Amino acid sequence: MSMYVEDLSKRAHNSGMAEFQELMRKQLEASMHTELEKLVSTAKGTEAELAKKDFEGFKKIFHNFLQAKAPSVDWAKIYRPPEDLIQPYEKIKAKGLPANVTESLNKLVVVKLNGGLGTSMGCKGPKSLISVRNENTFLDLTVQQIEHLNKTFNADVPLVLMNSFNTDEDTKKILQKYTHHRVKIHTFNQSRYPRINKESLLPVAKDMSMSGDNAEAWYPPGHGDIYASFYNSGLLDQLIAEGKEYIFVSNIDNLGATVDLYILNHLMKQPDDRRCEFVMEVTDKTRADVKANVGTYRTQGGTLIQYDRKLRLLEIAQVPKAHVDEFKSVTKFKIFNTNNLWISLPAIKRLQEHNSTDMEIIVNPKTLDGGLNVIQLETAVGAAIKSFDNALGVNVPRSRFLPVKTTSDLLLVMSNLYSLEAGSLTMSKKREFLTTPHVKLGSSFTKVHDFLTRFESIPDMLELDHLTVSGDVTFGKQVSLKGTVIIIANHGDRIDIPAGALLENKIVSGNLRILDH
Repeated sequence: MSMYVEDLSKRAHNSGMAEFQELMRKQLEASMHTELEKLVSTAKGTEAELAKKDFEGFKKIFHNFLQAKAPSVDWAKIYRPPEDLIQPYEKIKAKGLPANVTESLNKLVVVKLNGGLGTSMGCKGPKSLISVRNENTFLDLTVQQIEHLNKTFNADVPLVLMNSFNTDEDTKKILQKYTHHRVKIHTFNQSRYPRINKESLLPVAKDMSMSGDNAEAWYPPGHGDIYASFYNSGLLDQLIAEGKEYIFVSNIDNLGATVDLYILNHLMKQPDDRRCEFVMEVTDKTRADVKANVGTYRTQGGTLIQYDRKLRLLEIAQVPKAHVDEFKSVTKFKIFNTNNLWISLPAIKRLQEHNSTDMEIIVNPKTLDGGLNVIQLETAVGAAIKSFDNALGVNVPRSRFLPVKTTSDLLLVMSNLYSLEAGSLTMSKKREFLTTPHVKLGSSFTKVHDFLTRFESIPDMLELDHLTVSGDVTFGKQVSLKGTVIIIANHGDRIDIPAGALLENKIVSGNLRILDH
């Protein structure tokens, strides 16, 4: 036990538990502030100034972390939002397009969350630079989409990338290739926060450097940091001065997140006294999502509830353990957050100036390479919905949620299920069902490089419902998959699906080599 905890324990005999806990919190906070000052003292010039700004935000989130009492919601007070607070997309669409599309677009900024690396798919560098379709990266497709908008409507919609210290340098290098495109591109960086030793609750960083072992001591604090870092960068004020009113924010790996003119029209038509400051796009959760437990981004991606008479994003981190299964089911919570958000720029400025952007803290435990257990304190951009006036949820088609988190997702977007036009992917008209097949590729396909070497060409998947592949499996050219296809190569076996093969409602297992045919 550390000295300060021992000292506080002695004092606890003479004071109540509440007073003891408050004393302990203050001591921890004071110790943290001292350590942060030591870290800043190791930096000079611009780096020191940036660190001071970042640490102001960190101090706030650390203070709230120490004050937090889990769970942050009273389950009995959760209500399903009334229909007027979550409107169906068809109702929004029925209002038509903006009277002057160009004028409306000129008030819009597209912001892509670009802080993530491609490590989960075996890639180095920013995830946005992974090729996903016809040699086009996520970033290429985004630029093409906005350029098409600007050319079609003679508009000036800029692209803003929120980078992290992990992605900033590589992203800026690649931006030079878009110099002659009809898109203004701006960047700003997320904050850099220190990881916290789980036992001592103090930073593990030795100084402000990002080299050697110290590189692991830092993290970007989740996309909820967008409000503070956007404001601190000066870019928020610049865009407001240029007449911009709304940002459309989405994850750069969500290929369904394109500018929607109907939602934009809804925002622009609101009277000033009832101006909607925040729109969250939600979509219906399916049983397949729950059954497949597809990562944390769908069933655990948060849902909208009514709480204390306001719309609120409920994340799994706020759910009491006894209600987790209820939260994941489709019975009570039928929708989830796509993280496609439309947010008022003046409202962000107001909330930042009054320090009133309220977001729940996500405590993310990590283990560093040396085995040290740490925590990082994060926030989610959608959690701020309760801080904005006249917030609204719009239940959009599933087509607006097309994330590529795994190579299973990558197979879908590379296939003939989708057609590509002006940077946008749309479901092929030849597909009879609007839903996408469920694809589950095994560990041999996890890394993009391995995935690509196992397909001589991407199979025809227009009539596919379900695909499971496990083990050492390769696909020849022009393979067709229909219905439910399960291919399992046991340990030590290998299965080569021959060129031109048609697999319809088939289970393939054992050892199958092309030479056998």
